[in-house]
Amino acid sequence: MVLYSNYYTEHFQEYHDRTFMIDPSSFLSHLTEHLPERATILDVGCGSGRDLCWLSRRGYSVTGFERSPGLARLARENSGCPVIEGDFHDHDFSRLAFDAMLLIASLVHLHPHELPKVLDKLQKGLKPDGLLLITLKEGCGRSTARDGRVFTLWESHNLETVFTRLGMKTVEFSRDISPVCTNDIWLTYLTRPTKQDVSVRGTAYSHGRDCPHSGL
Repeated sequence: MVLYSNYYTEHFQEYHDRTFMIDPSSFLSHLTEHLPERATILDVGCGSGRDLCWLSRRGYSVTGFERSPGLARLARENSGCPVIEGDFHDHDFSRLAFDAMLLIASLVHLHPHELPKVLDKLQKGLKPDGLLLITLKEGCGRSTARDGRVFTLWESHNLETVFTRLGMKTVEFSRDISPVCTNDIWLTYLTRPTKQDVSVRGTAYSHGRDCPHSGL
């Protein structure tokens, strides 16, 4: 079950207005420090194209992936980059081969038990030594924003258990204060696949209870 409605389809302009002007340098630099010039990057959940713009201006070959038609249109207009419209639940990423992939707040609405399967599917779109940059909110259980969106919160040890079972090696890790809401802490991981073939199995851990109302 995905813990969000059609917010990004119905309120795409509002979401753009609130997020597009955020400077992404602090988290995207975790990735670009490890990439060669002109590397290919897939931005999954690219929104209205903020990170596409930042990366393309620095010479990277960037493609967006976005579920919301309104956000996909804005991303194309803002960045001039190609944007695939689709849902990562049923898209075949195994046909792709990118040097890196962005998952900036893209998986925050997934139920905890869906995360391993989705990450495993997304990793198939990377080259064998490709990099994946993922950010998720820190906390326990779930939180609900004033606009009704439900966010899954993560503790680092639970995330790292998922990564280990999927054969994902952590290259860098940081905890970052949200530029939108200072009460929110984002867990930022840069990972790359290890060489072993790891199949997805059930991930057992305690995810905690729902947290109080979010100030977003």
